[in-house]
Amino acid sequence: MPAVARTCHGQNVQHTSTDRTEPVTLRPPRNRVSRKAIWYWTVRALGGWLILAVIEVIWLVRSRASGAPLAALLVTAALAVIHLVVMPRWRYRVHLWEATPEAVYTQAGWFNQERRIAPVSRIQTVDSERGPLEQLFGLANVTVTTASAAGPLKIDGLDHATAQRLVDELTTNTQATRGDAT
Repeated sequence: MPAVARTCHGQNVQHTSTDRTEPVTLRPPRNRVSRKAIWYWTVRALGGWLILAVIEVIWLVRSRASGAPLAALLVTAALAVIHLVVMPRWRYRVHLWEATPEAVYTQAGWFNQERRIAPVSRIQTVDSERGPLEQLFGLANVTVTTASAAGPLKIDGLDHATAQRLVDELTTNTQATRGDAT
């Protein structure tokens, strides 16, 4: 049985704890990330657009002909506005998570949405991370590592207090669950 199952609606993964045999079903998670993540993702994306715009402004100023540089700058501005308005809200709608005493569920992706599940008996480590920008917005990321070749489950954009409670809860549940976490 795989440690982590990928999206396949209706697929079941059996919980292998020695004291339980109930199925853990791959299903949509119930929780959204923090609404503050919308602003965080907007500001983070804005940085990249500003770098491109500065390069294009320098090109426009140094260029003798303003046609192509001005057109490029206008296209960049239009694409940036669309990206900055659509991406964070779309990402907020599709990034879901949930932790139960039996498993951790995640869903992520823009176009290719991926749902993953990690039975608690398969969890090896639970980590929390906060970069400077996440700290500014009061957010944190949680990473749940298993022995799966698919890699860790990552929950980005959680409120810092929620992330801390999740780490504490998963650590407690993992320690209370029998199994070899492989």
